[in-house]
Amino acid sequence: MSADVSEARPVRGRVKWFDPAKGYGFVISEEIGPDILLHANVLRNFGQGSISEGVEVSLTVQQTDRGVQAVEVLEITVPLTTTEHPEQWPEEFSAQDLTEQELQPGRVKWFDKAKGFGFANVFGDSDDVFIHVDVLRRSGFADLQSGEAVGLKIIQGKRGRMAIQVAAWEAALRKRED
Repeated sequence: MSADVSEARPVRGRVKWFDPAKGYGFVISEEIGPDILLHANVLRNFGQGSISEGVEVSLTVQQTDRGVQAVEVLEITVPLTTTEHPEQWPEEFSAQDLTEQELQPGRVKWFDKAKGFGFANVFGDSDDVFIHVDVLRRSGFADLQSGEAVGLKIIQGKRGRMAIQVAAWEAALRKRED
């Protein structure tokens, strides 16, 4: 079997779909014709276990004998603002407040996609942080696994501490080192 592999090159695209249970998904890009295979291991190397449909990504890709495949995730672009104002958020909270919140490293206690929520803890703090599935999707994730390391932006909501943004673990580490 030939290993007809081209040199890797960067491209931008949008996630067509990604299924963490199957371990792969596809990205579409106007820069190249066919769908780009995104394997779960490539996404995990970036520090994320899932990714939402429609999220913009920058990838390094290669043409192989099996088609175009992502070999590295360079960046996941998540919109910073939203026109939605989840009912759990304090009324006075704005998109500007989101950008000003500090990203804190944490670990997922559990997340149930079917129920639409879960909880995490910030390192060094035993207080639970509520994570709603809408926040997860707006942050570019499709799901979270128990024990997964993430970055969290947290506010005091009507019922306690809640995440307003979830980020890949590497993003939380980079913010902490700055």
